[in-house]
Amino acid sequence: MQPTMQQGIAMPSTRPPIPDQAAQQDRAAAMALEAGGSSPSPNGSDYVLTLYVASLTPRSVMAIKSVKEVCEKHLSGQYALEIVDIYERPTLAKHDQILAAPTLIKRLPLPLRRLIGDMADEHRVLVGLDLRARTEGSDRQD
Repeated sequence: MQPTMQQGIAMPSTRPPIPDQAAQQDRAAAMALEAGGSSPSPNGSDYVLTLYVASLTPRSVMAIKSVKEVCEKHLSGQYALEIVDIYERPTLAKHDQILAAPTLIKRLPLPLRRLIGDMADEHRVLVGLDLRARTEGSDRQD
């Protein structure tokens, strides 16, 4: 009888399972209600967003301001925005697999989208929220 090698055994992943589409919608609806908003409409017109930031650094403050401005300008009355400090709620950040801050997650309407980094570029945020189509040449001049 051969001894078993404990070191060669692959351990199962500790990563939480990726929730299915129905679970994402349920969580998004619950978050919208918690944030004081209404439940997302069945036709998918309401946006449920989570912005992960790293404390109140200047970059985080700018991201919060920029995202709120874009939402008010383009989604007025049709969104719920939850702001999560990754240092205050690390479990939630880990569950959503946040690797960098700021990160904006669009939970509803599906598909789920993630926008990581600079939130000051309004066009980039709108593309990330699926509110504007991507353009190859973009109207920016270098």
